[in-house]
Amino acid sequence: MRLAEAFEQLVGPDSPVEFVGYDSSRAGAPGADLRIEVRSPRALQYLVRAPGELGLARAYVAGDLEVHGDMHDALSRLMGMSGTFSQVPTRRLLRMLREFGGVKLLRRVPPPDNEVRLSGRRHSKLRDEAAISHHYDVSNTFYEWVLGPSMTYTCAVYPEPDATLETAQWTKYELVARKLDLKPGMRLLDVGCGWGGMVRHAAKAHGVKALGVTLSGKQAEWAQKAIAEDGLQDLAEVRHCDYRDVAESDFDVVSSIGLTEHVGKDNLPAYFQFLYEKLAPQGRLLNHCITRPNGEEPAYHSKGFINRYVFPDGELESIGHLVSVMHDIGFDVRHEENLREHYAKTLTAWCENLEEHWDEAVAEVGAQTARVWRLYMAGSRLGFDRNWIQLHQVLAAKPDENGCASMPLRPTW
Repeated sequence: MRLAEAFEQLVGPDSPVEFVGYDSSRAGAPGADLRIEVRSPRALQYLVRAPGELGLARAYVAGDLEVHGDMHDALSRLMGMSGTFSQVPTRRLLRMLREFGGVKLLRRVPPPDNEVRLSGRRHSKLRDEAAISHHYDVSNTFYEWVLGPSMTYTCAVYPEPDATLETAQWTKYELVARKLDLKPGMRLLDVGCGWGGMVRHAAKAHGVKALGVTLSGKQAEWAQKAIAEDGLQDLAEVRHCDYRDVAESDFDVVSSIGLTEHVGKDNLPAYFQFLYEKLAPQGRLLNHCITRPNGEEPAYHSKGFINRYVFPDGELESIGHLVSVMHDIGFDVRHEENLREHYAKTLTAWCENLEEHWDEAVAEVGAQTARVWRLYMAGSRLGFDRNWIQLHQVLAAKPDENGCASMPLRPTW
């Protein structure tokens, strides 16, 4: 049996994509705008040993499986074909396996070099730092190409559908500032501050004295340089440290933009308790994070592509669970919104930036890392499009001893 024949049996003869096998066989729609190429038998080994998402990802990252065309479109179409594949009788699948090598396909093949498995207790300070370093210490130059001048690696907020990425990121920071009601002289703690975007915005646009903390050494280095170049040293500071090691307290406001995903479900009560204790009475918290659309699925997928290649130890919770934990700590939750469509647009812009700088990115970080990013960002965009994942902002206040939260009667943002 040739590979093209197997492809037709698995997904049907009328597939809207073109398929090319390493045995030179072809199937599907000739000249289609999407072409899938299986370049070596090792791709089949990856798929047999780890059926589904992880096997496909390993084959693609290693270069044994190639996708010619838009990756987001490819993933969307492959998801549509998965239903056909699931209907193939088990007997036919076993016959295919025998014809393409049988037990040889079950032999272990090393995964691509940048697959990570961390040691130590999950969400300990040392392991968290290793997990953050794996993803964020790739290359500041690489991130500049992908993220653009704002160096903002979180969901933007698009004021208009055709707004630029830079305008949308500024709008996001300003939305957070307005929800927190920033005023000159206030003190802001920004946990998981990334490259210091919120810290610099709060200082420059609102005269706030802002402290940001990040576990990424390269992020802190970049942010400190940007603060100096902007002349904001008297107002803005970014430290390379764990948020749990911040000694100061009585902050007027706290922002957490993209950190909660790294905390872990079991640690959420301690996390929100820590933020609660850092706030002065009547202070506000803005928590911005990716969530699951329901509370039924597991939050942690140890064997998934995202955990092995992108965000080690990442855990997504439902918005209902997060709000419940915040309530139980004592926060007065005042406003919540889902911005998932905005994250799909943000990822679209990042994907375009990566493609524009593809050759440079490969030279900077290596082909496998660049391929991880192409796959992960396109897949994430599809996830937000299809409501498999969401992005929520939650605004909460710390009431004083009399229960006063000092919030406006109606939202002012």
